[in-house]
Amino acid sequence: MPIKSFNNIHPSFDETVYIDDSAVMVGDIQIGTDSSIWPIVAARGDVNIIRIGKRTNIQDGSVLHVSRPSANKPDGFPLLIGDDVTIGHKCMLHGCTIGNRILVGMGAIVMDGAIVEDDVMIGAGSLITPNKTLKSGFLYVGNPATQKRKLHPHEITFLAQSAKNYVILKNTYLQNEQEC
Repeated sequence: MPIKSFNNIHPSFDETVYIDDSAVMVGDIQIGTDSSIWPIVAARGDVNIIRIGKRTNIQDGSVLHVSRPSANKPDGFPLLIGDDVTIGHKCMLHGCTIGNRILVGMGAIVMDGAIVEDDVMIGAGSLITPNKTLKSGFLYVGNPATQKRKLHPHEITFLAQSAKNYVILKNTYLQNEQEC
């Protein structure tokens, strides 16, 4: 797997993290325990930081990036992803903040300065525009995304379960790698 430093800063993670051999991880990236990075994910923490929480899964083909500091935004836009998050296939997360127990549907785009509070579902193909805040406990869909409805209790339970399912799956992958 291509794990590359940038400006002498290496991605950091422990042995509980699964990173597929086809993923590319560059620069200032920290990944929490029991998280997983699946095939063809590209993550570049080159001009700002990427932080990924515990038990979070970034699925196939997703792109993670940041925005550099500037005169208008002295801190730039780091990418901050919480715990128990499921990022669906082929998502684009750019300089945003993703809370805990989130599901980002396949092909969704979340742009600079967007904040996704805890316990949120983002529908497949949705566009979260710059600096938008998604309030806790709701489903958001569309392009641009709008608040569709309050999440049902079983959907909120599913958010954590989705993350647990990926912990089980990544453990199987890690075990298979050790056996080879």
